[in-house]
Amino acid sequence: MKKITILLIVCSIFSISIAQTLDAYRIFTGEGELSDFGTMANQVSNNQVVLFGELHDNPIAHWLQLELTKRLFDIKGHTLILGAEMFETDNQLLLDEYLQGLISQGRFEAEARLWNNYKTDYKPLVEFAKANNLFFLGTNIPRRYASMVATGGFEALEKLTDEAKRYISPLPPPYDPELPGYQAMLSMMGMPGKGGSTNENFPKAQAIKDATMGWVIAEHLTDHNTILHYHGTYHSNNYEGIVWYLNQYKPNVTISTIATVLQNDLSSLYEDHLNLADFIIVVPTSMTRTY
Repeated sequence: MKKITILLIVCSIFSISIAQTLDAYRIFTGEGELSDFGTMANQVSNNQVVLFGELHDNPIAHWLQLELTKRLFDIKGHTLILGAEMFETDNQLLLDEYLQGLISQGRFEAEARLWNNYKTDYKPLVEFAKANNLFFLGTNIPRRYASMVATGGFEALEKLTDEAKRYISPLPPPYDPELPGYQAMLSMMGMPGKGGSTNENFPKAQAIKDATMGWVIAEHLTDHNTILHYHGTYHSNNYEGIVWYLNQYKPNVTISTIATVLQNDLSSLYEDHLNLADFIIVVPTSMTRTY
């Protein structure tokens, strides 16, 4: 009887310990099936492009980006190319010079237009590329040109010189204003409807970013390499954004998408997050932010 009592106490303590375990994240398939990091890494490695959508201030997403980069490098070796929204196309020369050891880290960080959270969130990716001699693409349109589109539409970019246009996807870019993601941007900014030019141009500024990122990826893609791209999850959620443009510029390209979302409960994938991507990283809403 004494042994049974002790066993019950031990089991009770074990159960309480399990119940109090806090998960920092869980990974689900787009259909809502529970998955894991190893399965996700192996499956996405089969495609030419891996689009990793992050929440910019989320430490779990940034950590998993680095871990996925390491895993894909183990699988793909030097056929792996990295790319990121966080570096603009006109900074490619600076990025190349730093990765090749031609300029110092201090000079690179002083002259490149780095995001405020570069040192905590993106520097580890750049340093991994440098240590392993990997090519790293700056894929985003220079922000000054995106601002031009926000106020003047795609037509504003036609005034640029040929030299400036080298940093942008070919003009005019294909554009579908009915894509749900672009339509949602209007209501997000309190601009329902399609009445004024401001309404029409706001999603175009997002589209020219998506177009340029998709174009740069397509331009560097061959049958023998894999491109892992980091960006805000909105740029590839629901297989829109970069995915849509990649399919315009590189028909038949094979793409894996990863999204990052916040949920109060990690036990299952919320209905609103179903089919957001091939794999969905779910992080607790209470997770600490990097800024």
